[in-house]
Amino acid sequence: MTKIRIAIQKSGRLNEDSLKILKECGIAIDNGKDQLKATARNFPLEVFYLRNGDIPQYLRDGVVDIAIIGENVLIEKGEGITIAERLNFSKCKVSLAIPKSVKYNSVKDFEGKRIATSYPNTVKNYLKEKGVKADLHIINGSVEIAPNIGLADGICDIVSSGSTLFKNGLKEVEIMLRSEAVLAVSPQINRERELLLSKLQFRIQSVLRARQSKYVLLNAPNNKLDEILALLPGMRSPTVLPLAEEGWSSVHTVINKDTFWEVIDELKTAGAEGILVCPIEKMVL
Repeated sequence: MTKIRIAIQKSGRLNEDSLKILKECGIAIDNGKDQLKATARNFPLEVFYLRNGDIPQYLRDGVVDIAIIGENVLIEKGEGITIAERLNFSKCKVSLAIPKSVKYNSVKDFEGKRIATSYPNTVKNYLKEKGVKADLHIINGSVEIAPNIGLADGICDIVSSGSTLFKNGLKEVEIMLRSEAVLAVSPQINRERELLLSKLQFRIQSVLRARQSKYVLLNAPNNKLDEILALLPGMRSPTVLPLAEEGWSSVHTVINKDTFWEVIDELKTAGAEGILVCPIEKMVL
């Protein structure tokens, strides 16, 4: 039986987030400790655990069909590889940083300076856009130490919370790009595996929609029902059911989590009562 082959990061936060979304898609993976390849029990899927920086080449060569990978890695090494789905997790920035004690005016300050980085192509393209020429020192590993030992004047690296920069006496001065996990596709994927990818994407999209939404039930006095319904975005339109108590209705709807509290405040002001909020496991459209 044909199986679709997916690469995920061997360890770290992206590994955990990738396994979590596959689990939420109902895919059970038998993977033991230090295992480099595993098979799903209930979906035609093989999982390859690889070093993040190696994944683009495996995709390009057709060794794997798809991968969950940081967009920043694709920008650096993934020429010719397409993105099928943005996954809205493992978000970070790729930024330029310099010692806290150094005054900074603009990106032009990097002219003729030394920059330590694991992302030479990203830095090169960014500086070229800005008309700046700098000397790049390629380092595989922790680059934050480079300015402290006199190897570089600044660095380019991934920034999540900024705590690593702070600990090493650095400050972020330029955000070159914002990144998140994406589902990337090999240019060599065949038709049979594209069909499996469509099935997997359908599940992923259902999970992602659910993560962005809350299911809300509330009681509304009938004389204020129109005003309350006008506040609800709903998937199509809210469900309205009569309550046993005359003059009241029960309203069921879905609210986007980004606007959730604002909508709830407006509903309370409009007269909604007994508001119940439930998480959504999957949302299939």
